[in-house]
Amino acid sequence: MLNFFKKADHLKGKTWVFVAIVLICIIADQATKQMAEQLLILHKQNVIFPWLNWTLVYNPGAAFSFLADQSGWQRWFFTALSSIISVFLFFWIKKEIIRGPFLALALSLILAGAIGNLIDRSIYGHVIDFIQVHYQNHYWPAFNIADSVISIGAVLLLIESFFMHDKEK
Repeated sequence: MLNFFKKADHLKGKTWVFVAIVLICIIADQATKQMAEQLLILHKQNVIFPWLNWTLVYNPGAAFSFLADQSGWQRWFFTALSSIISVFLFFWIKKEIIRGPFLALALSLILAGAIGNLIDRSIYGHVIDFIQVHYQNHYWPAFNIADSVISIGAVLLLIESFFMHDKEK
């Protein structure tokens, strides 16, 4: 799979492909959050598998509810930070599309997730989370599609850095 992206010259310079990836991820994120809002009851666990629940949670903080207990300033701080990072990622993606698609894909996923959570934070003042993974009584913090694509993008970024990055550059 790595070779597919490493040698995917047909995707070089195809901005529309990466714009489509970002838009599809944002739409999937926002649609699933709206479904969670309509179908789930706040903090009520709905068991899907023994290790997976759908549980509606609002996170006014950052990842892992960092700063969630603050008075509200964090909403504007994270909104501004996400906006700045999104602009930075957009220009970085434009630059990387010419070089190769793997890094552009990783950055596109991170950008899509950042924008998905930015939309929530700016409209609602919190991020809507609903996916809850656990093992027995050990729970991972609830997350959403935006968080998932950010994580996938970060893993791809690490793969690119360690295994695909041209050492001569």
